[in-house]
Amino acid sequence: MPGPAAASQNGPTPRYRRVKEFIVKHIEAGDWRAGDQVPSESALVKQLKVSRMTVNRALRELTHEGLVVRVQGTGTFVAEKRPIFNLVELRNIAEEIAERGQRHTARVELLQAERATVDLARELGLNPQAGIYHSVLVHMADGIPLQVEDRYVNPATAPGYLEADFTAQTPNEFLMKSAPATEVEHIVEAAMADARIRKLLKITASEPCLRLRRRTWAGSQTVSAAVLWYPGHAHRFTTRFSYRADGTSKRSYL
Repeated sequence: MPGPAAASQNGPTPRYRRVKEFIVKHIEAGDWRAGDQVPSESALVKQLKVSRMTVNRALRELTHEGLVVRVQGTGTFVAEKRPIFNLVELRNIAEEIAERGQRHTARVELLQAERATVDLARELGLNPQAGIYHSVLVHMADGIPLQVEDRYVNPATAPGYLEADFTAQTPNEFLMKSAPATEVEHIVEAAMADARIRKLLKITASEPCLRLRRRTWAGSQTVSAAVLWYPGHAHRFTTRFSYRADGTSKRSYL
């Protein structure tokens, strides 16, 4: 990498971007792999002949972009590659984790029958105080919490739900067999998790999350309403649309 003097001569590229490019180059080349520690701020200042403020800004931006993780009092480390979840498809999280070469495991935090509140009854198309099923699971990839799944289910669409072993199959897999989805609604929001979710995801109080609200239908019946929590620094969602000749979008529901 050219020094700051050369950078200023070759163009207007800010010095902090040069620092970012230096770090990204080593990550993409495989010199620094996921979990490896990046040289300290002091080492980067000395090696690249820039100010500590410049290095700090570069590391701060790379952290926001999810390429590195900064651990207070320890250092900066190359982040694990962000899982990408498709918003158009309704996929089994266990399969997505396996496709990335990781091992999926799940821990059941809650599995019980409850009475629907007014809001839940409206979401599920039921009468208030109707019986519903409630499950909370933590999905993990190689033992690291990846998603907290908080799901309410219409019992009429899922006989045997409370007896299912959700360490062996996911609720998604169970429901797609008992009531295959014909329509899906996704709403993605940035949100701060409460203490319960933070504990399950093993994140700090200052770390934002991605919250995915999902409802599924089988014909005219609402099957389930779920809230899926993801650590914000390590995830992103994507979708892709096609357009007809008349300019209208073509949507897919699975």
